[in-house]
Amino acid sequence: MSATRTRNTTRILIVGGGYVGMYTALRLQRRLRREISRGRVQITVVEPQSYMTYQPFLPEAAAGNLEPRHVVVPLRRVLHRCTILNGRAVRIDHAVRRATVRVAGAEDDGESDRELPYDRLVVAVGSISRTLPIPGLAEHGIGFKSLGEAIYLRNHVLSQLDIAASTQRADVRRRALTFVFVGGGYAGVEALGELEDMARDACAYYPSIDPGDMRWVLVEATGRILPEVGAEMGRWTVEALRRRGIEVALNTRLESAENGRIVLSDGREFEAGTLVWTAGVKPNPMLADTDLPLDERGRVKVGADLVVVGREGAYAAGDSAAVPDLTKPGEFCAPNAQHAVRQARRLADNLVADLHGRPRRPYRHAYAGSVAGLGLYKGVANVYGIRLKGYSAWFLHRTYHLSRMPTVNRKVRVTADWTLALFFRREIVSMGEIHRPREEFSLAAGRREASLWR
Repeated sequence: MSATRTRNTTRILIVGGGYVGMYTALRLQRRLRREISRGRVQITVVEPQSYMTYQPFLPEAAAGNLEPRHVVVPLRRVLHRCTILNGRAVRIDHAVRRATVRVAGAEDDGESDRELPYDRLVVAVGSISRTLPIPGLAEHGIGFKSLGEAIYLRNHVLSQLDIAASTQRADVRRRALTFVFVGGGYAGVEALGELEDMARDACAYYPSIDPGDMRWVLVEATGRILPEVGAEMGRWTVEALRRRGIEVALNTRLESAENGRIVLSDGREFEAGTLVWTAGVKPNPMLADTDLPLDERGRVKVGADLVVVGREGAYAAGDSAAVPDLTKPGEFCAPNAQHAVRQARRLADNLVADLHGRPRRPYRHAYAGSVAGLGLYKGVANVYGIRLKGYSAWFLHRTYHLSRMPTVNRKVRVTADWTLALFFRREIVSMGEIHRPREEFSLAAGRREASLWR
């Protein structure tokens, strides 16, 4: 696509390359194919990463059921009619139709910031982990929203088994085999279920570790988990986890994690080598550096047509937008993939309608239900009022998300991973050194320099 702009070119800027950003760009480049080829429309996508992560498959990537590269979609491959700019929007001035972008690799001094003028704006910056000022959380906790976090957790859990199998100290072993997950939503429950399942299988290669030696704890501040699947299936999930030996602490809060010592509000205290924080999300804080209207939660205010309130030419959807739920007057759409993908399509159609002078249509979608995986052959589901559990729910979970996985390429690769898993046991090798790639070289270089000074 040519970067040259004529007087009649409409510049569309999409900030964010996640669900909303990528699916909006996909639909726009298809519906505006003729205009793009003739130079009448230019689409630019700003995203720090060069890929979109299909987050429902992160737990399976962490557990080794899927190759991590197969749960991401390369933006440059699928958005071939768009310009991909790797960077982060640091400011948006819609009054003058201009965004400030800090390109990847630039120093944090603002000198390399790039000004991007635009005619139409799509805000799709998503959300970040919602944390609390809990002592020790920042130093010892890790989230579960990105591919990097999923890969790290897999290597970390396996390395904890290595430590437990190698040490002769009972306290070090006990700490290494204690895993704490805070947050009983989808991310926490699925990550816990998959990683516990993986670690249980891995114990076959550690003669000194019995699955019963491990301690897995799920901490939830409310009285239920997985509210999306309904109260009944949520209770069943709690019972299913407890039958696996997993401790589920409801109506309980994490009070402290200083020095790796977990302190819960119910009075329990113990050492843990792993602390995973999945207690909710919040809109991307960069929205505060815009002139767009925000609600009390920091989300962009939009109408049912996904146009920013009082800002023509600006659109928003997904986790970063307060989208009215027309099926539940007075409420807003939940921040999940089911809504995000559908909102992206409606947003793109409404943007095209504006360009062609046609009326917009409101976004309306009745929540269909939810599915969750709890490990290999284990799951829970509540879809259109039909409640499933165990193998049938697990199969539905995989089938549904495979159908939603973007591109045939990724669908085939995911299916191949699952097929191979039927014949071969999953790998249980910890590759923690990939998180410290320069450590060995730095030690070698340090020894070399030291020897030169002797």
